[in-house]
Amino acid sequence: MNPEEVLIPITMFLTTAAVFIIWIVTRHRERATMIEKGLSHDEIKAMYHRDIKRDPFTSLKWGLMALLAGAAILLGNYLHMVYNVDEGVIFGLITLFVGIALILFYTIAVKKVNNP
Repeated sequence: MNPEEVLIPITMFLTTAAVFIIWIVTRHRERATMIEKGLSHDEIKAMYHRDIKRDPFTSLKWGLMALLAGAAILLGNYLHMVYNVDEGVIFGLITLFVGIALILFYTIAVKKVNNP
């Protein structure tokens, strides 16, 4: 077993532990500063509360992008297998189809917003 094979997992776990410890220490300092400034528990809780509002068009956008990216991958693989084109064409097709999906999303969203 090479030393590099052992060093990579050790480094991964040490880095993960370091990030977690730094996150805990920073969070503690932030809360201690808030308490020193005289904020109550309810005020601190209100600062961390987020009201999440979901945009209904987000699912449409990601759905169109995933659908057309999948179609681009299928078309690229078909072209590669049948017509023996270069595999780099797949990345171009993905970019092209995702761009088409975003334009299609924009036109649908504008029509829905203007005509509710």
